[in-house]
Amino acid sequence: MRSRLAQVGCCSCLRAERNALLGQLYCAADALLSPRLTVAALAALLFSMCWQPAFAQDLKHDPLSGPDAVSTLLSDNRKEKKDLFNLNLLQPWERWKAGIADSIGLRFGGDYLAVGFVATNSLGENTSASGVFRFFGGWDLLNRGKANTGSIEFKIEHRHAYTDILPAAFGVEVGFVGTPEPVFNNDGFRATTLYWKQVFADDRAVLRVGFLDMKEYFDIYGLASPWTGFHNLAFTIGSNTMITLPDAAFGVMIGGYLTDHIYAAASIIDAGFQPTSMFSGFETFFGDFNTFKTVEIGITEGGKRFLFNNAHIAVWQQDESDVSGVKSGWGVNVSVSHVVGNHWLPFLRAAWAHEGGGLYDRAVSVGFGYQNKPGSHQLGVGLNWGSPNSDTFGVDLDDQWISEVYFRIQVTENLRMSPNLQIVANPALNPDKNAVALFGLRGQMTF
Repeated sequence: MRSRLAQVGCCSCLRAERNALLGQLYCAADALLSPRLTVAALAALLFSMCWQPAFAQDLKHDPLSGPDAVSTLLSDNRKEKKDLFNLNLLQPWERWKAGIADSIGLRFGGDYLAVGFVATNSLGENTSASGVFRFFGGWDLLNRGKANTGSIEFKIEHRHAYTDILPAAFGVEVGFVGTPEPVFNNDGFRATTLYWKQVFADDRAVLRVGFLDMKEYFDIYGLASPWTGFHNLAFTIGSNTMITLPDAAFGVMIGGYLTDHIYAAASIIDAGFQPTSMFSGFETFFGDFNTFKTVEIGITEGGKRFLFNNAHIAVWQQDESDVSGVKSGWGVNVSVSHVVGNHWLPFLRAAWAHEGGGLYDRAVSVGFGYQNKPGSHQLGVGLNWGSPNSDTFGVDLDDQWISEVYFRIQVTENLRMSPNLQIVANPALNPDKNAVALFGLRGQMTF
């Protein structure tokens, strides 16, 4: 089985491991994935939703941007946090950055993140750790401070290992289908985004052209980021049915509000993406023209609550690419999340895939987030069911359950710590064990 895994193509998050270990999880269940039942269940949930204030986020001039979009990261860094020690050692630095933004429209920031795991049982090593440095920014060059702003946005990273086994590949090492932290690998210097973003239609729509990260706009919700929310990929983009989550991929995305509450978005990007050699994307996109396509339609209160009060159906299709190693396939993702009582964010997410090299062909994730005050500590609890993809593995594997609990502690204004517990019941690649537990810790220093 382990030799079979070595043949699986990998997504952008796991590129460094794609020829040795593999990639990603994604979810949906038999009942929910019957088309009629899926539409009926989604319609019932949408009908019952009562829109109300939520986990606050100012997206007034930034339509259809997820938690990992540069503009969202910069907005989050600027906000005052409700930290344990009421301490901000970087106030002079932040005032200097704010002055540059006010004078020429250049906004920038960065962070350093580190994560480590210890497993109670493993097929090999039982520890894994790595770190990532990120630098990101945006330069408003058109209509600065007004509606319909045009800007250049960028994000570069350095991903590096602390141990021989990387968190992105640690699931396979432990013996389950998935990854406990998809973005921590050993790519070294790499790009994630470099594109022109044009907001238009009085801030109701957005166009992105250049090297894109589809995780900024596709199948998102408030807890989807593996940098700040849930660790396990089962609770993030695609719910573990997609093997490919392209970043630094040349292409175009367009989306916006059709009404005050209904939005739609579509994109076409390069399936031969190469984050460590980003500009090769011109040749692969226009030469090979193997592409990754997405279409999404949803209902939301918009503005500050786009990430939180949101229900959508998202469809993806990918072509085979010899460059990135991805296989052809397509799938459907469904997501509903809604703030209750201003503090609770319950969610239900499901997905189904046909081929495409994904680790799951069906899965469902449910859970909730809790935050007492905006910018304060955050609790996340999730449960995922997944059916390993027999087309990928060549054999039928048992269904697998993954649960996760994390608690994000805002220690100071610029320091977060997130203890984490993941329990995998019926690990599909380690059938001798009924369950395996992973204890994790993620730290983030922003600047």
